[in-house]
Amino acid sequence: MGSSQFVSLKVYDVLGNEIATLVNEEKATGIYEVRFNVSNDLTSGVYFYRLEAGSYSETKKMLLMK
Repeated sequence: MGSSQFVSLKVYDVLGNEIATLVNEEKATGIYEVRFNVSNDLTSGVYFYRLEAGSYSETKKMLLMK
């Protein structure tokens, strides 16, 4: 059986304000897919997402185009 770690996936605006928490729980090692429904809540523009899993963390930029 695989190991598990606490995983956090959050989205931020360009000012660093947290927009959404998509994942915030213990997850078994593996590949996952998360859907981010922005509906009318967000405008087109640049956002950042931060993935943390155990000691791993990475922040990437994403562009939302409506």
